[in-house]
Amino acid sequence: MKERVAILGATGYSGRELVERLRRHSGIELVWAACRSELGKTLDQVQPGSPPQLLCSLDEVDFSQLDTVFLCLPHAASAEWGERALAAGCRVIDLSADYRLRSAELYKQVYGLEHPHPERLSQAVYGLTELHRPQLKRARLIANPGCYPTSVLLGLAPLKARGLLKGLVVADSKSGVSGAGRSATLANLHGEVAENLRPYAVGDKHRHRSEMFQELGGAADLLFVPQVAPCFRGMLSNLYVDLPEGDMHGLYAEFYAGEPFVKVLPPGEIASMAHTRQTNLCVISLHPMPEQGKLIVISSIDNLVKGAAGQALQNLNVARGWPETEGLL
Repeated sequence: MKERVAILGATGYSGRELVERLRRHSGIELVWAACRSELGKTLDQVQPGSPPQLLCSLDEVDFSQLDTVFLCLPHAASAEWGERALAAGCRVIDLSADYRLRSAELYKQVYGLEHPHPERLSQAVYGLTELHRPQLKRARLIANPGCYPTSVLLGLAPLKARGLLKGLVVADSKSGVSGAGRSATLANLHGEVAENLRPYAVGDKHRHRSEMFQELGGAADLLFVPQVAPCFRGMLSNLYVDLPEGDMHGLYAEFYAGEPFVKVLPPGEIASMAHTRQTNLCVISLHPMPEQGKLIVISSIDNLVKGAAGQALQNLNVARGWPETEGLL
């Protein structure tokens, strides 16, 4: 019997990507694709080129008939709908930030809101698949990572695992404008983004820094500078760390050996956004700078796929014991 699934927030960019991948998954039946507006239309009427998936209201979703619910809603809203789904016995995979932070106090500090269900924070598994695969098996509540943390943490994970991170790590990250979501804002108009590169939340003010710092577990300090690039999708993080002794390329190749969605480029090649566009890959290149005592790690993902919808489906595949690549190749 197929897994019966719903998406809440199907008309956002991540929701649209998820609809496309769930519809081609052999083990899944997408029962409901829900949204707050555009009711009764199909997704391709709202976003041309999308699958012709019928859209319904959030209130129409009957959780008692479902196995898994994907939440593609804004933070705060996700937790309320997640609670309904969990109470009905569903698995919940949340693409918002509502379950990523383990501390309710930190959540309030970062998002300016009291968490509506703080008891759930300790129950959620942080869904960075390659780093938390054992905990994801049979998980009932999965907090999908943010796109920036996915690119940064995968780029740093081999060093952290070997105790080689120290001092200050500088994460200089660029994202396509789709990372800001589909809501209309002045800063994301074409005339504001085109032929421009715009840093924002400078000074470690970005919400994702707390998520990254939490997962680093105090292994190093982190200076994070996010920027909007003049493109729709894609993400590239340049990570500057102190250069450890030894063969860094060999370390990374061994750490990610057998991973279907992480590729370490040969020495001399440089990761770019083009390496990962519309894929669930994270592509990494390594650039030792012995004269300066630094290692530059370049980490590329598609913010809408490995940074959102693709990783969410990868996490469901792990939770169900299916091949991780199902629906993602």
